[in-house]
Amino acid sequence: MTASALSLIAIDGPSGVGKSTTARRVASRLGWQYLDTGAMYRTAALAVHRAGLDLADRAGLERLLAGLDLAQEGTRIFLAGEDVSEAIRSQDVTRGVTPVSADARVREVLVEQQRRIGASGRWVVDGRDIGTVVFPTACCKIFLTASPEARARRRLLELEAKGQSPVFAEVLADQRRRDEADSTRAVAPLRPAEDATTLDSSDLTLDEVVDWIVARHQAHP
Repeated sequence: MTASALSLIAIDGPSGVGKSTTARRVASRLGWQYLDTGAMYRTAALAVHRAGLDLADRAGLERLLAGLDLAQEGTRIFLAGEDVSEAIRSQDVTRGVTPVSADARVREVLVEQQRRIGASGRWVVDGRDIGTVVFPTACCKIFLTASPEARARRRLLELEAKGQSPVFAEVLADQRRRDEADSTRAVAPLRPAEDATTLDSSDLTLDEVVDWIVARHQAHP
């Protein structure tokens, strides 16, 4: 790690690859803090959804962002003091988060918050542009990926565990739609940082992924 590098591990990758769960485990293993940027965008999407706001209403969006009160306490996410940790995982929010997270003004506001939080270092942060845009001087950058089919199977199990009855073909189609939107958006498209190491987790267990990332980080001089 160079003198100018920030003590922060950036884990980027497509939706459904398990970035958040992995990042939490890595943070716990190292005794670092975890920042869930994906949850921040989901919370913004929930606020937009609840307000019945069209993103084309720029004045309305500015008002919403000016009053956006987000907080993370441990693994719980709060919107204006309300615990929305479960609400932001709903299908409605999942469908709406892509256009909200692609909005340049939304990203500007949330990236500013993320940088302020992460400036102290010793954070594990996951997202889609953490190593490329938000924290380009992170000491360790991982691009975590897996096949669309593997990610869809994992998402299917998550939804079934919540009592839902998803259809695999629909989950896979949604996965591919989000991949396309994330990788082709005009603002901060999904891509590995030039100095990131890519890890394909399709055939790995969560413990194996965490072990690999921790070992990779600890190997840094």
